[in-house]
Amino acid sequence: MTTPIVPAQGRERASAPTTAPFTGGKTRVLAGITVVDTPLITRALEHVRKQSEPVLFNHAVRSWLFAVRLGQLQGIAHDAEVVALGSLLHDIGLTDHYSGGHRRFEVEGADAAREFARGQGLEDRRVQLIWDTVALNSTPSIALYKEAEVALCTGGIALDFGGLQYAQIPPDEMSGILAAFPRLDMKRSFTDSVCRIVKTRPQTTYDNFARDFGERFVPGYKAPSTVDFLMNAPFAE
Repeated sequence: MTTPIVPAQGRERASAPTTAPFTGGKTRVLAGITVVDTPLITRALEHVRKQSEPVLFNHAVRSWLFAVRLGQLQGIAHDAEVVALGSLLHDIGLTDHYSGGHRRFEVEGADAAREFARGQGLEDRRVQLIWDTVALNSTPSIALYKEAEVALCTGGIALDFGGLQYAQIPPDEMSGILAAFPRLDMKRSFTDSVCRIVKTRPQTTYDNFARDFGERFVPGYKAPSTVDFLMNAPFAE
């Protein structure tokens, strides 16, 4: 049994949007899924295509299509351009151009996504939603309870990564998406990408999912225990 997305709309949120979301405009059919078609989304697609290896680009597009379809199937109102940019840019921190920082790759990617969004003239509130989406994309236990845009992006990403809510997508639509944007041995490729971070920047992996890859696949990897931080803190009790 899968758990449907429960976005923050309809519940108390930290702050309300300061600008109206983008919900209309021209559409097109991509891999059998009807998506909003705007110049902003086209530029984001081209930016991600330029920066990413094919396996990572296809993952980003599939994540977007799954996020869109989950929103349609569950009737979740959202800003379509924010969902597009958040999904498409969520792994930009794994690309060669943005992977040299000293922080965990989700934060490096979130800053790169924020820079792109600001460069496109997006308002601060929409930019913040994109930053949150990218920074939290590997933390669904938090992201699924944030704003609708963040929750939908996270749902689409989690579906493509680990099959969460796989049964929500009709089989013919799933086949169409996978045919148009094949996985290209994603399980191995993504594992290699994360393990590369574990080997080169282990200090960025200790408190997140990359730790699991290090412990399983990287000989000699050992993360410090959170319990040790508490017990070794310079306090008497």
